Amino acid sequence: MIPTWAQIGYLVAAVCFIVALKALSSPRSARTGNLIGAAGAVLAVIITFAAYKPNHLAPILIALVIGTVGGVVGSRRVQMTQMPQLVALFNGVGGGAAALVALLELGEVSSDATVAAIASAFTILVGAISFSGSVVTFTKLQELMTTRPVTFPGLPVLFIASILGGVALSVWLVSDPRVWVGVLLCLVGLAIGVMLVLPVGGADVPIVISLLNAFTGLTVAASGYVLGNTLLLVAGTLVGAAGTLLTKLMADAMGRSVFNILFGAVRGGSTLGAGTVSERPVISGGPEDVAILLGYANKVIIVPGYGLAVAQAQHTLRDLVEELQSRGVKVDYAIHPVAGRMPGHMNVLLAEAQVPYEQLREMDDINGDFKTTDVVLVVGANDVVNPAARNSPSAPIYGMPILNADEAQRVIFLKRSMRPGFAGIENELLYDPRTTLLFGDARDSLTKLLAALKTV
Repeated sequence: MIPTWAQIGYLVAAVCFIVALKALSSPRSARTGNLIGAAGAVLAVIITFAAYKPNHLAPILIALVIGTVGGVVGSRRVQMTQMPQLVALFNGVGGGAAALVALLELGEVSSDATVAAIASAFTILVGAISFSGSVVTFTKLQELMTTRPVTFPGLPVLFIASILGGVALSVWLVSDPRVWVGVLLCLVGLAIGVMLVLPVGGADVPIVISLLNAFTGLTVAASGYVLGNTLLLVAGTLVGAAGTLLTKLMADAMGRSVFNILFGAVRGGSTLGAGTVSERPVISGGPEDVAILLGYANKVIIVPGYGLAVAQAQHTLRDLVEELQSRGVKVDYAIHPVAGRMPGHMNVLLAEAQVPYEQLREMDDINGDFKTTDVVLVVGANDVVNPAARNSPSAPIYGMPILNADEAQRVIFLKRSMRPGFAGIENELLYDPRTTLLFGDARDSLTKLLAALKTV
């Protein structure tokens, strides 16, 4: 039995998790929320050691030290552009750990403990799916493998057969909870996770990370039941619910269903990744030309994208905006829900450069302002301003809500090349007579643009 004082401590830790999740919903309170959540986790670990008094203390402490050092070093070294990969790894480790714990606990599950056996089977299967799927998402985002969908003849049949096999092994495990059956179930889960993520295109991988995060939360909740730990139940349920809601919101932001994102490539309709470079003529300009357009504007909207993050140009962009504001130009940032590689990616990136929160405006709030905007400056974004989402039913992004940049008087794109975005389709806005392209690395282009603006 868990002592009363430990149960109270777990309750305090659970409250910390809930408060942290709420605080993470706003950039202003996110840092505090993260610290509160970490404090709750540390409290839970201390209580567990004090209440259960584990016999094999040395290997546990060694594992804690290794994990702590790895987490601190990895988190400090990771670049903002690689944050989704880090999230994928953390998520996969959580799912894998839950599956291993359930496997180890199988020896303690009696044949008449049906509910515990069901929870164990669920944890092993879904935890293994989350682990292997997260590893594949990491390799795709890190470009260790192609970001394009990977399919092969017979994939749907093999995938369905694996799911049916997983269900059959789960039933077997419930009726006869043996470790070797659990190991087979784990192996099948690993295969399902790989086949689930391989057909997903690079642009859709962040949504899959969120979905797998929900899977991990559910496995942690189920393992909490297996271990008789209420705190794991609460924490896992919070993660599972948050991951599910985030997945739904991200899919809605792209105007697509989760089923289409996961299995669109198998059916021939998924986002296929960047395509070929177009040779159609465009209007390009130099920093001096763009500086004149910006310097004499009354209202400017900045649309940041992943290219801004890759170039680490957020600080230079902030300096450019401050120069414009010193001239009396009204400037806002338009943030698309899926800009970057995960929700909030652009918000965090710009907050890192000390951009005021009030300048960061969400799509629904700012879309009506484009009609009265003199210049839209698109920095490293493409698909989130592509009118094909409204006008081309055959386009893979058709139906995705976009920023209405095409309604502004003038549009400026900062691009490395004419290579399409992840959707692999041309952006007709690039060829509009009102559009000017400034080619080059985003940070280099913004530096030259800032210097030119000071001479206007």
